[in-house]
Amino acid sequence: MESLFPVVVFLAIATLGAALARRLGLLAPIVLVVLGLALSFVPGFPQVELDPELVLVGILPPLLYVAALETSVPAFKNNIRPILLLAVGLVLFTAFVVGFVLHLLLPQLPFAICLALGAVVAPPDAVAATAVARRVGLPRRVVTILEGESLINDATALVLLRVATLATIGSAVGTAEVAVEVLRATGGGILIGALGALVFGFLHRRISDPLLDNALSLIIPFAVVFTAEHVHASGVVAVVVTGLVLGHKLPQLLSAASRLQVGAFWRLVRFLLEGLVFLLVGLQLREVLRDLDEPVGSLAMTTFAVLAAVFLTRFVWLFPATYLARLVPRVRRRDVRPSPKFPIIIGWAGMRGVVTLAAALALPLTLAHDEPYPRALFIWLAFAVIVFTLVGQGATLPLVARRLKLPQDDPVQDALSAAGVQQQASRAAQERLDELADSAPEAVVARLRRASEDRTNMAWERLGGAERETPSQAYGRLRQEMIDAERDVFRAARDAGRIPEEVLVQAYRDLDLEESLLREVEK
Repeated sequence: MESLFPVVVFLAIATLGAALARRLGLLAPIVLVVLGLALSFVPGFPQVELDPELVLVGILPPLLYVAALETSVPAFKNNIRPILLLAVGLVLFTAFVVGFVLHLLLPQLPFAICLALGAVVAPPDAVAATAVARRVGLPRRVVTILEGESLINDATALVLLRVATLATIGSAVGTAEVAVEVLRATGGGILIGALGALVFGFLHRRISDPLLDNALSLIIPFAVVFTAEHVHASGVVAVVVTGLVLGHKLPQLLSAASRLQVGAFWRLVRFLLEGLVFLLVGLQLREVLRDLDEPVGSLAMTTFAVLAAVFLTRFVWLFPATYLARLVPRVRRRDVRPSPKFPIIIGWAGMRGVVTLAAALALPLTLAHDEPYPRALFIWLAFAVIVFTLVGQGATLPLVARRLKLPQDDPVQDALSAAGVQQQASRAAQERLDELADSAPEAVVARLRRASEDRTNMAWERLGGAERETPSQAYGRLRQEMIDAERDVFRAARDAGRIPEEVLVQAYRDLDLEESLLREVEK
């Protein structure tokens, strides 16, 4: 009971913080981190010491899985070059630069432990990138690149961290050992992820109950991670591969009812976990400061140097990676030269999060031969990077995006494409209806034909201006009033004892489904 109470308190605060952020028009991750920082010094407020295993195996997998499920595989493949340049190249570049800077400031420490901290602070956070980028309203391609980067870069950083840690504690690490470690982590993760997609895709096809589909969906990320970790492969890579494959095939794997329920379930899980994660990051401040005993001047200089290295390396890497690649004729033909605004906004969106903190807490307690090192300083540096990038860059990202005036995705073109495909879909539906028309009354066939035509008309209506109410909007407005009137009648009948509760529940369910459809149409 006592151990459950803080969890409930944290979830309640995370929910209230997210609601406050929406009310104020701010980004929820920023508000929750600042709230956590403030609450960490409130006397008597429950404190929690983050377990890195809990984060990396308990919290990160479901968040990565749902992010991968919602990632467009065609868009991911079309942007695989910039994604890999960021998720692999930039992570390695940042880790080595931060490692060299820290080693210059603390030459008494082995380079391996400095490189380990570089690996800790190198990867932008998947949760932060997804939560902030979409809310800011960045162009679709920028969001795809940021999300793709954040899905893969944790694997790169964690593999490098594992190698650097082995060297730190005195294990022999040569070229062969590094190659084996990378192959086992990455190759094993891809293999297990593909196997997970095959097995769980097969199970999804055989399940028709939405509740069972939902339960299986919750099990998948943990089953994949546990299997990968058991063979020392990358659980991050495995979960991402499984999520990408299943997400791409989800329309064929799940029934309509299962898709609706699974989608609603994961929206709730992501909302609660994201809120909890950002709040817990802020709450760690008091614990981080507790063991810190560095001189203020030295601490400030080291912190500034690491922050500058993390911030600047992203831009130093991005501009050559963006423009030098286009010296290759094949790349230049496939991808036009972008405006400098795009690498600037992608560079500014490099927020770190809970993975960085969990990785810092997983740093070894001592070096080889039990030699001590300033571990508390390393954890502080990781925490400072999180706060600086998440609060500083994250809070100013909307302002930077507005100042850059990035070209937005054309909603008219989106609506035109959707209307064209909808017309093809309606034509296919009517052809199928014509084949089956003899098996149903003429009035039923006519009603279905009108419904198909209405869907096509609705798609084309979205191309009109917003200054007048379209027929579909008028229909939605009037039908909403009718639904409210129907609910009042059913509720009064239940209260008067004319119908049992079960009839009311079923009637409300039908009306709720119709209202949900109306609201989706209005978007």
